[in-house]
Amino acid sequence: MQPNPAAQTELAPGGKLRVGVNLGNFLLVNKDAKSGELRGIVPDLAQELGRRLGAQVQLVSYPGAGQVADAGATDGWDVGFIGAEPARAAQIAFTLAYLEIPATYLVPAASPIRSIAEVDRPGIRIAVAARSAYDLYLSRSIKHAQLVRAVGLSGSFDLFVADKLEALAGLLPRLATDVMLLPGARILDAQFTAVQQAIGTPKARSAGAAYLSEFVAEIKASGLVAKLIQRHGAKGVSVAP
Repeated sequence: MQPNPAAQTELAPGGKLRVGVNLGNFLLVNKDAKSGELRGIVPDLAQELGRRLGAQVQLVSYPGAGQVADAGATDGWDVGFIGAEPARAAQIAFTLAYLEIPATYLVPAASPIRSIAEVDRPGIRIAVAARSAYDLYLSRSIKHAQLVRAVGLSGSFDLFVADKLEALAGLLPRLATDVMLLPGARILDAQFTAVQQAIGTPKARSAGAAYLSEFVAEIKASGLVAKLIQRHGAKGVSVAP
C-alpha cells in the first residue's frame, strides 16, 4: 500500500514522521529504565508506518492522553496514537480503532455496589484519571455520581485509597493489578465502555487521514495488530472489531 504524494507530504513533511505517544498508557508503550528507549505496540506501529511512508520516525512523548490531544492543535506531532473520543474529534481526524481496552470499576472491600448500573447514584464518588478517554466518556454519561479527578492512573488510585472513595474507574488490565494491593476489593463484572485506540492526524490533513484509515484497515486484516499484542504481552486488550 503506497501513499500518494499528498498523504506523504501531510504526514511526513521533509521526510520526518513525528508521532505523538501517550506514556500514560503502559499497555501500549513503555520507556526502558536504562536506555530511555520507548517500546511496545505503539512504537512498533509507528516504525511500520514510517517504513511505509519512507520517513524517519521521531517519537514525541507526553505524560497523558490529554496532553497528546492538546499538542495536536499546536503542530506538536503529525500522527498521534490516542483514544478516539468525540471531544477530541473537533481538532483531530481519527481512524477507526485498531485495538480496544475495556474500562470498568474497582470498589473497596465491603462495598454494597455489585454492578456497573449501581455506580451512577447520588453520593457515589468515582476516582478517575483526568482527561483519559474513559474520563471523557464518563463526563458525558454519568448523571448522578461525582467524578473526582487526579493526574494519571497512579494518581487516581492514590486518590481512591486516600479519600476512601466509593469507586475507581480505570482500564481493566490496570485494575487487575490495583485490586491485588487492596484486600477484599473487587472489580465489577462487565464494562462501562471500551476505549477505542486509534490513530489521528490534525483535522486539515485530509489526504493523510485517508491514508491512515487504509493503514489501520490493513494492519488489522493482516494480523499485525494481533501479533504485536501477543509479542508485547498486552493482556486484556484485543483487536478492535
